[in-house]
Amino acid sequence: MEVLHVAGVEMQLTAAVSFLTILQEDSVSIHTYAHSFLQVILLHLEHRDAGVSNAWLETLLFVIEVLPKETLRHEILNPLVSKAQLSQTVQSRLVSCKILGKLTNKFDAHIIKREILPLVKSLCQDVEYEVRSCMCRQLENIAQGIGTELTKSVVLPELIELSRDESSSVRLAAFETLVNLLDIFDTDDRSQTILPLVKSFCEKSFKADESILISLSFHLGKLCHGLYGIFTPDQHLRFLEFYKKLCTLGLQQENGHSENQFPSQILEQEKKYISVRKNCAYNFPAMIVFVDPKNFHMELYSTFFCLCHDPEVPVRYTIAICFYEVSKLLNSGVYLIHKELITLLQDESLEVLDALIDHLPEILELMSAGGESSAQDSKFSSLPDLIPALTAAEQRAAASLKWRTHEKLLQKYACLPHVISSDQIYYRFLQRMFTIMMTNNVLPVQKAASRTLCIFLRYNRKQEQRYEVIQKLIEQLGQGKSYWNRLRFLDTCEFIIEIFSKSFFCKYFFLPAIELTHDPVANVRMKLCYLLPKVKSTLKIPADKHLLQQLEMCVRKLLCQEKDKDVLAIVKRTVLELDRMEMSMDAFQKKFYEKDLLDQEKEREELLLLEMEQLEKDKQQNDGRPMSDKTFEKKRRDTKTPTLPKSVSISVPGPSSGTTSTSKEIKKSKLIRSQSFNNQAFHAKYGNLDKCASKSSVGAYTPSVSGLTKTCMISLTDDSFRTRNASSAATSFSPNTPLPSTSRGTSNSVDPKSSGSKDVQPRKATLKSRKSNP
Repeated sequence: MEVLHVAGVEMQLTAAVSFLTILQEDSVSIHTYAHSFLQVILLHLEHRDAGVSNAWLETLLFVIEVLPKETLRHEILNPLVSKAQLSQTVQSRLVSCKILGKLTNKFDAHIIKREILPLVKSLCQDVEYEVRSCMCRQLENIAQGIGTELTKSVVLPELIELSRDESSSVRLAAFETLVNLLDIFDTDDRSQTILPLVKSFCEKSFKADESILISLSFHLGKLCHGLYGIFTPDQHLRFLEFYKKLCTLGLQQENGHSENQFPSQILEQEKKYISVRKNCAYNFPAMIVFVDPKNFHMELYSTFFCLCHDPEVPVRYTIAICFYEVSKLLNSGVYLIHKELITLLQDESLEVLDALIDHLPEILELMSAGGESSAQDSKFSSLPDLIPALTAAEQRAAASLKWRTHEKLLQKYACLPHVISSDQIYYRFLQRMFTIMMTNNVLPVQKAASRTLCIFLRYNRKQEQRYEVIQKLIEQLGQGKSYWNRLRFLDTCEFIIEIFSKSFFCKYFFLPAIELTHDPVANVRMKLCYLLPKVKSTLKIPADKHLLQQLEMCVRKLLCQEKDKDVLAIVKRTVLELDRMEMSMDAFQKKFYEKDLLDQEKEREELLLLEMEQLEKDKQQNDGRPMSDKTFEKKRRDTKTPTLPKSVSISVPGPSSGTTSTSKEIKKSKLIRSQSFNNQAFHAKYGNLDKCASKSSVGAYTPSVSGLTKTCMISLTDDSFRTRNASSAATSFSPNTPLPSTSRGTSNSVDPKSSGSKDVQPRKATLKSRKSNP
């Protein structure tokens, strides 16, 4: 504080921030702060450097919020009377304007009327246009502090006078303040005073004062809302025509450039016109309300078409952001803008696409459900164009370096089952998700594709197609040559657990997942260990007892034979977590009631898909027409029940199911078992498990075992990891049991070449470094 009067700019700026921080952190009391710091702040308000002066002013404006009234009156308001005089510098009067705007809310009406308003009037009539403009912008804060009556009698006359000022910046400030204060004025003031001013602004904007065009176009929405109901039909029409003219400003021949303009002037004018059209796009939803959505096609469709086809990206970007609001306002008439949706999806700029896809699911659902009965053909006629537009948008995003846009688009594609048919998704989108999962190099993009593929599978209407997808997931990912694909298979398993029922996961993915405990790459085994608690949560006792036994044996094998120290440490932690888990029973349990109910609903819908497929086949045989998605949704709602029918049984592949399956069940699961189940390979792989299980000494695993390892080994004797008896174990893993196998090697010491295109050993270290921050 002693050296501030001779300090440089950097020290002044730092001091201003420091004084503000002391106040914000309550380092001292308000009384102490006012006594120690306030005079220093006031002293430096008129620093010769504008940046330093503004920094101290910001600190003072924050201090005013917390100071008591008496301190404000004696230390700030009283000196302000002299500081606001014409004899003071312009900078001093500008500072006074901003302080007055802040002080108004701190005093009673009689003090404001007697001491503050005279200063306000004086500054509104200052000889310098910068001061008049600054004071004009503070009138909004002053009006909110003095109430409606004083605003009408004092502030409104000043605004009217300032709106006729010779300086364009003052007129602009007056116009924006009027728009922001529309809610304060009554209907008479709006119709008799403000509306004529707005008309005057609109007329002058094209003739002599283009400087307010940008502001006028930006505040158009507020004006429409504030003046709604005041316009006569003629005024309404003229105002609408004015908006349409702004939307095409700079595009039509009459708005061309003069031959006497320099290139720099032409460029500046073009930027101004682009800003105006961008603001018009921003206000388009408000203009739909202004004309009524029923009149959209006659009054505003051509304007909307121009904005969607505007040559400048910022304009198309803004209208893409507003597209969802426009769709909601049109409601049943949303089919009118189908073509514009296709246009924006095919836009060459990824910024436009990124803005559109934020609300793409909601837009597509509105379009698929909207439309009047008389326009159904028109509504669905553009859907064939929708699918190529969506696929082209995804390919453009994939070819760019903007992977976040690509990831977002893939996430939004999860809405497609509610919009287009299952067959369209299967033939046009599903294979593309597979390709992205297997070839894309960006992990978030791969995961987004994986999750969307799982949702596509969830709502697929044909059992044959579902089996084909499941088979591809297991063969190309779970049993793929590249360990990177096997990692993605585990990601997919996690999404399957989240999206599908427990019985679905156990039926198709449980065995292929735990088979990866024998993977030759440490990172795959490590990722599986993290997934094992979720895998175990899908089991229900006693129906899945045999799967639980296989899970236990795989964990035992990892504890016995794992050589990688990082994987082993994770295995030990996982064993403790698995040991603490409580198993879900077939019957409802109170502690798992909500989860069980949700799982039952998922299972019921999966069974409904099978039922609807059969009904659809019967209907096709009868009249040759497929069942519509709306009929399916109605059937799904009508068949919601709290419990599953007793006649329904879920078959889970295991040791006891091979001998009891009917020929029909065998035919249904033929594709899965023919590739995923191999008796001899599994028997060879698990041949030494009994030897490992028979070791009773903890020291058999490692010569020096930590306390955690001992705890892990001892926990194997708990009920959740206790083998039934030697004979049951021998039966469970007999050579005749059909269980998953893999074409890869069975030992952790397999030649790295067997793991595929991505090298194992160098990649192992890299992936380990990623595991804490995927």
